[in-house]
Amino acid sequence: MKVIKRDGSTVEFDRSKIESAIRKANDVVEEQDRISEEKIIEIAKKIESKNRPRLLVEDIQDMVERSLMAEGKYVLAKTYIIYRYSRALVRKANTTDDSILSLIQNSNKDVMEENSNKNAVMASTQRDLIAGEVSKDLTRRILLPEKISQAHDDGVIHFHDADYFLQPIFNCCLINIGDMLDNGTVMNGKLIESPKSFQVACTVMTQIIAAVASSQYGGQSVDMSHLGKYLRRSYEKYKRNIIAECGDSIDDEVIERLVQNRLNDELRSGVQTIQYQINTLMTTNGQSPFVTLFLYVREGDEYIKENAMIVEEILRQRLEGIKNEKGVYVTPAFPKLIYVLDENNCLKGGEYDYITELAVKCSAKRMYPDYISAKKMRENYEGNVFSCMGCRSFLAPWKDENGEYKFEGRFNQGVVSLNLPQIAIIANGDEDKFWKLMDERLELCYEALMCRHEALKGTRSDTSPVHWQYGAIARLEKGETIDKFLYDGYSSISLGYIGIYEMTKLMKGVSHTDPVGKEFAFKVMRYLRAACDRWKAETGLGFALYGTPAESLCYRFARIDKEKFGTIKDVTDKGYYTNSYHVDVREEIDAFTKFVFESEFQPISSGGAISYVEVPNMKNNLDALADVVRFIYDNIQYAEFNTKSDYCHVCGYDGEIEVTDEGQWKCPNCGNTNQQKMNVTRRTCGYLGENFWNVGKTLEIKSRVLHL
Repeated sequence: MKVIKRDGSTVEFDRSKIESAIRKANDVVEEQDRISEEKIIEIAKKIESKNRPRLLVEDIQDMVERSLMAEGKYVLAKTYIIYRYSRALVRKANTTDDSILSLIQNSNKDVMEENSNKNAVMASTQRDLIAGEVSKDLTRRILLPEKISQAHDDGVIHFHDADYFLQPIFNCCLINIGDMLDNGTVMNGKLIESPKSFQVACTVMTQIIAAVASSQYGGQSVDMSHLGKYLRRSYEKYKRNIIAECGDSIDDEVIERLVQNRLNDELRSGVQTIQYQINTLMTTNGQSPFVTLFLYVREGDEYIKENAMIVEEILRQRLEGIKNEKGVYVTPAFPKLIYVLDENNCLKGGEYDYITELAVKCSAKRMYPDYISAKKMRENYEGNVFSCMGCRSFLAPWKDENGEYKFEGRFNQGVVSLNLPQIAIIANGDEDKFWKLMDERLELCYEALMCRHEALKGTRSDTSPVHWQYGAIARLEKGETIDKFLYDGYSSISLGYIGIYEMTKLMKGVSHTDPVGKEFAFKVMRYLRAACDRWKAETGLGFALYGTPAESLCYRFARIDKEKFGTIKDVTDKGYYTNSYHVDVREEIDAFTKFVFESEFQPISSGGAISYVEVPNMKNNLDALADVVRFIYDNIQYAEFNTKSDYCHVCGYDGEIEVTDEGQWKCPNCGNTNQQKMNVTRRTCGYLGENFWNVGKTLEIKSRVLHL
């Protein structure tokens, strides 16, 4: 006999639960109002004897109440009814009190470490986090179906960004910065006209970024090639002014030198404006804008010369770093940088190889930029090269009414991720059971993703004018709904996944790098992709398979499964699951082999695919790093580097270390020795906030905060 629970799920009938509920009511009434143990068992057996194919849990409770009243136990029946009602209240109870109070007291570790871009100690940030706790509570109790909330709590799936689900806002986007700069925009009710110079364009761009970041919860990306025309405008302005001032008194060569000197000064100032504005502005979310700058010296670009200058200056300033409060140059977390490798700069004698050489130096010291291979991306995206969104998810190719590909001004509706290792743990090597569970959980993911979509339907442009009325996404009328941008693949909606390695290890006994494991891993990946394609065909929504880089989720799923299923070798014993299709960090594999292997998964996971390798001592290994960059161009679409780096929690120094005679780590910048050596891998986020780096915290906590 099956029992249908309140959340719609089906479980086996278990009469012990009936007996337990009656006993709990029995314990709180007077002796004369109690029922005997024999009668309790008899009532449970009577219900079991119905032997129906299915029973609603509410029907079972009604039968219990009628049985108690038939025995003349009216007080007990009333107590049982009250118990039943109180359990319903518990299921719907507000759970924010403890989480908010612990947040204010700086003891809510889960919330404080969930987003390392937010300093949870600051009062301004806490306002956003408090609102997030309220949103999560309402989402869990009211907005989501109970089975989705329960699946999230159980680590079956992860419903991303529940702290913002209460509002009709989306995940991440590619800002249509070209349209906003060329045609003007409006912010805070004030008209911002098209800039007349590079410096002003840089300032306007950063203001747009801050405004956009304040009205969505994910990252945004900006194609920097739109600034080329404004650098040329500055060049033309300086040339006109000098000629007007000097006339024929100086020759053309001197004029050109004077113009270039002034232009270079403006170039440096403009890029510095971008860097400092992004790192000092705070969005209404209580964090720096989560922005990525897309750096592409694109052949055929009318302003390729100017854009090459801009990209070079951005890399030069990132290489230098930015001063912290101690005056020490450190690596800023934002903006993130993505550098495109193409025929003209892939270190094979191209005209712009000198910029790539600078990018390699920057990667060695500052961990950025990430690299996109234009060659491989064209193979995977119908000949197009474009930026991923801030959340590292990629859009699918989409054409407008004129048959032109369009990527900027598009966005992601939201993400739900699937815990693959948990399916494999339960299946315990039984493939029939594995695929049955996979289908059930994919259906849960679909329902959860449709909740994301339904929450956005009917949203009016007035909710975020900078997005919907003034060009970041569209230029809709006031009061107009955004619905047309939710369909036909214009925006994506993403199915994430965690733990291909652990899943394969459980089901096949080997890593997915082994031929047997690889065959199974590919089968699963194609199955996930087929589900997305099927949902897309059925609904007209842009479902996409997304290899999410959400490292904190790798820890969350592993922690939940360890509590549920105990310690499992090579699975829950590590404390984390391996991200998406990545090779486990403990496998001995060189960078080139890893990239080639993971590149086979990227076309399947076209809604989001990133790979990374750790290169030790990158600062002293530039030639090797250049070899890897050259290799990226020919072999993998999207990649980034990690390295080991020492960091002083007192002054922010992240260079070479010194060790005293007593064996302590001594910072050569500030001389401080009252600290432990903190040799960790920095990637993805890079946030090194003081409150997360106190001596005494374990390396595991530090690593999780730094999004390993």
